[in-house]
Amino acid sequence: MGRNLFILAGSLFLFSLLSCGLAYTNIAHEPGSPGDESLWRTMGLILLVVSLIAGLVAVLSTMFEQAERRAEQQARARRNR
Repeated sequence: MGRNLFILAGSLFLFSLLSCGLAYTNIAHEPGSPGDESLWRTMGLILLVVSLIAGLVAVLSTMFEQAERRAEQQARARRNR
């Protein structure tokens, strides 16, 4: 599960960079494109925050899985003695 959350965090971070990049380029002033720069910045900020939260959850999930695995190994080693 941790690996999927890392992929999600990376994807959201990429979209966040793309949204912020669109806010600071002149593409927002082209005809037919959404031209609200504050909307692009807000969307980029929201995606960044969600990406950071997903990354934190992924790290914590991986750490707890590793701790459980090591506890099982230690319990198995104690039983074998």
